[in-house]
Amino acid sequence: MTHFLDINTTPADDLRAIIDQAKAIKNARAGLPKGALDADAPLAGQMVALIFEKPSTRTRVSFDVGVRQMGGQTMVLSGQDMQLGHGETIADTARVLSRYVDMIMIRTFEEATLQEMAEYASVPVINGLTNRTHPCQIMADILTFEEHRGPIAGKKVVWSGDGNNVCASFIHAAGQFGFDLTFTGPQTLDPEAVFVEEARAKGVNITIERDARAAVEGADLIVTDTWVSMHDPQSARERRHNQLRPYQVNQDLMALAKPDALFMHCLPAHRDEEATTAVMDGPNSVIFDEAENRLHAQKAVMRYCLGK
Repeated sequence: MTHFLDINTTPADDLRAIIDQAKAIKNARAGLPKGALDADAPLAGQMVALIFEKPSTRTRVSFDVGVRQMGGQTMVLSGQDMQLGHGETIADTARVLSRYVDMIMIRTFEEATLQEMAEYASVPVINGLTNRTHPCQIMADILTFEEHRGPIAGKKVVWSGDGNNVCASFIHAAGQFGFDLTFTGPQTLDPEAVFVEEARAKGVNITIERDARAAVEGADLIVTDTWVSMHDPQSARERRHNQLRPYQVNQDLMALAKPDALFMHCLPAHRDEEATTAVMDGPNSVIFDEAENRLHAQKAVMRYCLGK
């Protein structure tokens, strides 16, 4: 049984195989209606539980559609339906669900919830997001970059803004896929030091640069995310904005990167806050390719977990 919990805990060769399979899955579906089954229907007869303690658009739709395209069925459960850890332990919930379904995807708050679910489930568990990491998003981002610019190994990625869960998984990916990453943002929002050191130990350059203009010089890819994450209290909004305004991705900042540098944002976005509309809708933006590729990357992740 194989879980997909984080990029840094998945073997690098397996990650490469997932990306390569995602490319093949996407190519094989060219021109097909969205509701058409994949030719081999690898999840025929399989039931997948999709658990959402956190609300979602892209994660929910992409996993649901992906399971259905592969011939499986989904059971979508909210945090209110499950009441995870309230009344019944997560361990017992994992044991019970394993009697009903063939795989579990969970989008939750605490990393401990994910880890306990994986420890006690007897079916594969996939991390759909925690407050700490978001590996499925970054697998889609790697797929998107390589579609447009070829292998990501040896490239320079710049993360501008908050060193949040998406940033953490990008740092994991740097170590596993062999690209360099520069974080530019305020010190109070730095990514976790343990993730930075782990990636550096794998031989890649992880740089902290406070000056956004200096950070993006020579960048092949610039990435940002919302300044206020969904688990942050509303009271943090003004404080975050004051800290992060110097790290807005705008046309002036993009002009300092390589001419063909790509721009990514995992969405949802607050337009003209973390990135301007001119950048998001500009010629270097691939944000909607990113969104689509959640589907293909996650289908490859699910196949990987089920040995398909």
